[in-house]
Amino acid sequence: MDIEKAKEVQAEVCKTAKAMADAGLTAGTWGNISGRIDDTYMAITPSGMDYSRLVPDQMVIVNMHTGEYEGDLKPSIEVPIHSKILLNKPSINGIVHVHSSKALAVATTRKGIPPICDDQVQILGGDIRCAAYTYPGTPEMAESVLEALDERNGALIANHGSIAIGRTLKEALVGVTVLEKTAQIYIDVQALGGAVEISREDCEYYHDFFMNKYGQKK
Repeated sequence: MDIEKAKEVQAEVCKTAKAMADAGLTAGTWGNISGRIDDTYMAITPSGMDYSRLVPDQMVIVNMHTGEYEGDLKPSIEVPIHSKILLNKPSINGIVHVHSSKALAVATTRKGIPPICDDQVQILGGDIRCAAYTYPGTPEMAESVLEALDERNGALIANHGSIAIGRTLKEALVGVTVLEKTAQIYIDVQALGGAVEISREDCEYYHDFFMNKYGQKK
């Protein structure tokens, strides 16, 4: 493991965790963030600690293949989800999981959200699926979430919360923020008779544009 790279990822995970909390996307110590170090190791937020007091060195380095971790702090209980995603999606380097109120409201229905917003389909890839209800921190939840994220960058988790993934942690944080906003809009438009969905063809066009053409060329 590259120690300098590990320190960089720890710092970015810590920064993202604070930003998540400051944005009101989670309450208390709920939620978790991880970043890929390499094909074996990730850095993840510790279990049950106040986000405002976290420092980079407290982000726990975990072997994604074995679940073994370094140091005295326990990693988040959701290590299986983060490991499963990073091991199966090599292009993904950041994961943000939250228990935000609007996304959780929809998740309690155990239903997904259709493709209704431009930024939703650009960043998340289309409709937002809802992973099946399972116990937190289990292989079953990890498998269910991975299935819901097939060709998607965000998903709901039944009665639990939401999750977004990205090529960077910044992209994952934007994704979970857009997912929360989409959930709010989805709830609001029910009073207007429901939203008109974006076509599958347009979803694919918008998502390809975001993934391959959006922003400044390096």
